[in-house]
Amino acid sequence: MISINLSEVLAKSEPQVTLKRHIEDGLKVLENLKKGFPNLPVADLEHFWDLLYLCIVCHDLGKAHSDFQRMLRSKQHKWLRQRHELYSIPFIDGLENSDLDKKMIKQVVAGHHKSYDVLFSHIEHLYKQDNSNGYLLEFDNESKLSFETEFKQNINSDFVKNLLKEFGITLNEISSDLPRKFILEYIRNPVKLEQSNYFDLLLMAGGFKQCDHLSSAFISKIELLESQDFKFLISKRLTLQNKGYDFYPHQLDASTKEGNVILTAPTGSGKTEAAFLWLQKQMQLNGQGRVFYILPFTASINAMYERLGNDIGNKNKVGLLHGKLTEYLESLVEKEHPTFSQEKRQYLTHKIKENYRTIVTPIKIVTPFQLLKNIFGLKGFEKGMFEWVGGYFIFDEIHAYRPDIFAQIVVLIEFAVKFFRVKIFIMTATLPRFLKQELEKAIGAHSEISAKNELYEKFTRHRIVLHEGLLAHNLDLIQVDLNNGKKVLVVCNTVEQSQIVYNELSSNNKVLLHGSFNASDRNKKERDLKGNDVQLLVGTQAIEVSLDIDYDVIYTEPAPIDALIQRFGRVNRKREKGICVCNVFKNRNKVDSSYIYTNQGIIDRSLEALSWFCERVLEKDLQRAIDFVYPDWDLKDKEEYDFVYDVLTDMIKNQLSPFVYSQKSEEDFYSKFDGIKVLPAANEMEFKSFLNQYEFVKAESLKVQISKKRFACFINSGVIERKVHLFEAKNEDKIIQTSYFLIKRKYTNDLGLQIQEEDFTKNDSLIL
Repeated sequence: MISINLSEVLAKSEPQVTLKRHIEDGLKVLENLKKGFPNLPVADLEHFWDLLYLCIVCHDLGKAHSDFQRMLRSKQHKWLRQRHELYSIPFIDGLENSDLDKKMIKQVVAGHHKSYDVLFSHIEHLYKQDNSNGYLLEFDNESKLSFETEFKQNINSDFVKNLLKEFGITLNEISSDLPRKFILEYIRNPVKLEQSNYFDLLLMAGGFKQCDHLSSAFISKIELLESQDFKFLISKRLTLQNKGYDFYPHQLDASTKEGNVILTAPTGSGKTEAAFLWLQKQMQLNGQGRVFYILPFTASINAMYERLGNDIGNKNKVGLLHGKLTEYLESLVEKEHPTFSQEKRQYLTHKIKENYRTIVTPIKIVTPFQLLKNIFGLKGFEKGMFEWVGGYFIFDEIHAYRPDIFAQIVVLIEFAVKFFRVKIFIMTATLPRFLKQELEKAIGAHSEISAKNELYEKFTRHRIVLHEGLLAHNLDLIQVDLNNGKKVLVVCNTVEQSQIVYNELSSNNKVLLHGSFNASDRNKKERDLKGNDVQLLVGTQAIEVSLDIDYDVIYTEPAPIDALIQRFGRVNRKREKGICVCNVFKNRNKVDSSYIYTNQGIIDRSLEALSWFCERVLEKDLQRAIDFVYPDWDLKDKEEYDFVYDVLTDMIKNQLSPFVYSQKSEEDFYSKFDGIKVLPAANEMEFKSFLNQYEFVKAESLKVQISKKRFACFINSGVIERKVHLFEAKNEDKIIQTSYFLIKRKYTNDLGLQIQEEDFTKNDSLIL
């Protein structure tokens, strides 16, 4: 056994960090957790923090193994890929705590890297077993390690005892037994929701993982929301008052409510300010908690991130998470630091992204899937759930989800409110009554806030004109408005139709926006739209939400009324143009009716409801129109909703156990909701060039997402093929292989992917 002292034992090698320092770093994070999470749902909060202290101090004691130390120093060793956490467990038995306390600490320490089934497989493969019950044949044990011998010969127990004394811990007698029985017992009987110690263990595991991961990243400070972070609300109110106005009554009402709230108010009436007035009140009453601002679409999240960062004035306190985060952050970094080298830009992007994936930022703008992944039991879900505790969930644009996703959100709300002391703020312009009832059941006790009738009157800004025929057959009407200098918005139900309309209409400054652009072109188009120069915007459902644009007139194909209301919201947004016309065509294209909005009854009722508003759209009557179009669940939708709700509720109850993880990766989870990314043939050479220059994010941003159904059809017919590109690794003597799906369909920057147009581009297939 090698002679060691406290300053020599390492916890990490690159950079070298001593075990003592790593523990100290973890304890600094613990002190921050105490400030940031004062509302843990545990019976004895002080005792909880004491046990978490012990978890942090004990979790890496097994790294004192002499062969592990040799491995960290790149010296000859016989570590043989053992698990250091197994060697930490025997010391926990020597703590002066109750058996129940020690059991929980051991459970957390054992599971802090690997799931229990992986640990058990490791034990069976590597260590000799007790043969007294005939479990293994003697010759199977011959080539295996003796855990007890390894422990006694390679771990200096006196060193560990002295280290623990540094942290105020006295150790009693310890054993050196292989913790096989302990691991196996948990695998056979994992802790489940109905057991009394479930949330103690879940939150202990989550809290510990937060401390360990942050300290490993050398992060000790967790930002908190303070009173000064809400000063932008005071500034906005003073600006209004100086002009003779004030916050709307529903905004002021939100600032007085305690607990959960459902707010109904028209689009553009300051619902975000109302949410933060409510948040300020909750934090005054209940203290700190992480804030999740939940939006359905990536573009919505990006826009809200930039808005809140500017409002609060401290970008360290606002983060965001969504599936296209890396591409978005790299474009931001490149814009803000154009002179940075590629390496510096990539490092900064990675660092910002990792911060947003931790609890460092007190406000995160996210898709619901960033929260839902935890109730599906993905690896590390305990860490994600810990972040919810005592938190504040703000749901915006909650109308925009399919029945299956809506069911998942309802289960999430129900679970978070009941068990994690989460407060909920839901805001909507219009929501069918039957959906609202599901939300009300999920959040339980709550207040309702509605905008005043006088405000709805002030928000009268549109009138509806219904046209016979197809939009595509009436482009001359649209061209007249363009020729007269109006800013015109045209919304089609399919990408193909939007491309046709865009090509047919004439304007000096026009933009096409739909879901079949790559990220690079999409980001550029959204930046162009932030200016006031684009006269003609042609789009699909992609423009229904998130874009802060203001047009003079809209022409749209028929759609469900809730989708149309969102489209109308992009016209006369600031209510400075009197009453503007919203033109809706009654007839549908064959592809539209077959694949997009298949329920003709909903379309028919939507058109009938729109006929009520031929003189002007009364915002206060929109709820009546919504309830007319959606009097109750569609039978198929209700079956889907109930099925998902029941399955997920049962899964939480019977399968969601700490340290027991779903086999699905995070990428697999998101693939349930997203399509598949393909590379247009026209971009293949640029894609390879980016890879050769190690610009991986830019290479990825050239891909376009298509539906799984279309992908399956195209790959079977040869329109899509899987390809491989080889290139040299940077600063290494090896070759990297990257595969991708190439789609032989035309792609241009202005039109995007043209799904019916074959691309005959012949790219050089040689390795570059």
